[in-house]
Amino acid sequence: MGDRLLTMGRIVGVFGVEGWLKIESHTDPRVKLADYLPWQLRSGTGERTVAAVTLKPQGKGLIAKLDGIDDRDQAAAWVGAAILVPREHLPRAEHGSWYWADLEGLSVVTIQGVDLGDVAYLFATGANDVLVTRGERDRLLPFIDGVIVSVDLSARRIEVDWDPEF
Repeated sequence: MGDRLLTMGRIVGVFGVEGWLKIESHTDPRVKLADYLPWQLRSGTGERTVAAVTLKPQGKGLIAKLDGIDDRDQAAAWVGAAILVPREHLPRAEHGSWYWADLEGLSVVTIQGVDLGDVAYLFATGANDVLVTRGERDRLLPFIDGVIVSVDLSARRIEVDWDPEF
């Protein structure tokens, strides 16, 4: 997996006048984002590495005080920035589960050997996660037992029990 950076959150606003930022976290629970330091912030205007952070729940979101950002103007400059962490900082996935980022780009093949394309991305629906493939056309497959037969990260392949006409 190398030095690949994964987006684990985003800076979505400022909070107060002392440099606090509103944070959208992609971790569960959301405060777990603080476990993956250092962060690499990336926006259209630049990049910055953050080694120290204070993270607190605030309403339905999070607020963060980042090392070296001490006022509202400095904080405002980072609104919209992605919060990236090296893939290797994440713990090993439990047996039978995978990080979505590790599935992106894998080829998807039916049990009959029909190529459905590559995994473009996944998303959650509430009922189940959905795998989106891109090939001769886009397909949406439920990421559930019975459809997903096997995932082989080393072979970069997912086998599915799915009618290629859907």
